[in-house]
Amino acid sequence: VALGYDEETAVAEAQRCIQCKKRPCVQGCPVGVDIPEFIGRVAERDFAEAARILKTKNSLPAVCGRVCPQEDQCEKYCTLTKKFGSVAIGRLERFVADWEADHAEHPGHVEALIKPEPTGYKVAVIGSGPSGLTLAGDLARMGHAVTIFEAFHKPGGVLVYGIPEFRLPKSIVQREVDYIQSLGVEVKTDAVMGRMASIKELMEEKGFHAVFIGVGAGLPSFMNIPGENLVGVYSANEFLTRANLMKAYRPDSPTPIKVGKNMVTVGGGNVAMDAARTAKRLGAEHSYIVYRRAREQMPARAEEIEHAEEEGIEFRLLCNPLQILGDDKGRVVGMECIRMELGEPDDSGRRRPVPVKGSEFVIDCEVVIMSIGSGANPLLTKTTEGLELNKWGNIVADPETGATSIPGVYAGGDIVTGAATVIEAMGAGRLAAEAINKYLWEECKKD
Repeated sequence: VALGYDEETAVAEAQRCIQCKKRPCVQGCPVGVDIPEFIGRVAERDFAEAARILKTKNSLPAVCGRVCPQEDQCEKYCTLTKKFGSVAIGRLERFVADWEADHAEHPGHVEALIKPEPTGYKVAVIGSGPSGLTLAGDLARMGHAVTIFEAFHKPGGVLVYGIPEFRLPKSIVQREVDYIQSLGVEVKTDAVMGRMASIKELMEEKGFHAVFIGVGAGLPSFMNIPGENLVGVYSANEFLTRANLMKAYRPDSPTPIKVGKNMVTVGGGNVAMDAARTAKRLGAEHSYIVYRRAREQMPARAEEIEHAEEEGIEFRLLCNPLQILGDDKGRVVGMECIRMELGEPDDSGRRRPVPVKGSEFVIDCEVVIMSIGSGANPLLTKTTEGLELNKWGNIVADPETGATSIPGVYAGGDIVTGAATVIEAMGAGRLAAEAINKYLWEECKKD
């Protein structure tokens, strides 16, 4: 895992920034962090001011510094990228957030803005993932009363149930949640909206003037191949949630994880890397990644692939599962695959994998983890009359404001876009916060 920068390394890296006038890095940041400004303060060793600048635009810098794909966002547009390599913006962001937590008088808190007078408006936020937390923090700083409803027993959404401890410690997420709460945001856990209360009830009976839906995309996908109902087959969502939130790695856990000598993860994204590495750390002698395309086509970050390789994860590339094999007791004993070769490009621009006739083979294994994407959980959306959905079950929302087909109801993050990045979800939360603030003052004031 990346251990982060020490002070001298951070300062040296920050001094590489040439403070160019066009600031292309800022254009690549979904939440518009003032990147040259905070890096300039790091170069001057004014870390407290760097933290203040960061938190005016980003409520979760310690998280983003660890898990965001900066190489495809801010760092991609750095002026130095082509000739000298980008300034390590993400690692500097992590350094500043961690320094602030270690040195501030009240760890985890930077008073970026003075709290305004209460406006009297109430906003409900369903989901405490990155979009919900960002929106809640922004609206609280505008003076609105914000309540977050989270289905799990801990806030943080995908940050706590979907990302392993070794990559994003739960204490880091809790620290960011504590900061949001310090702004006046109330967090209610074990609150399954769609069952406990509908959106209509929140607005008509509970007195909320607006609602933001940020429930993510937590419905797992499967390949629909024979054997997916065998004992020992998990979705990556379930596997990581059990490990992250349910302490399933403990022998006395009421929700244990089946650990085998050989464990296979199907998929090539960041979640697949997390699942395969978690399997290895739980005790698998062989943790395999099975992916139907080539290494350079894997959607996971290059850094995550490299870390998986260093940890001993075994890659079976250009292979596609055909069926999962079981014994007479319904338990996984292997997975039959077929080798693939790359053909002509498909709609995504990547070369299409084509089966090689007669190349079937079996990987002996006791556990299979499906990490091939996720979709929209219909629990809330199907109980909300008048909410427009697309053909995949995602909420249809204005990309500039997050406004849905129901007045006063907004949405953002994976429930709108499908699975995306933490920072993109945060960007959606920021846009929706501005739109909700405008709605409250312009529309609710008429009532």
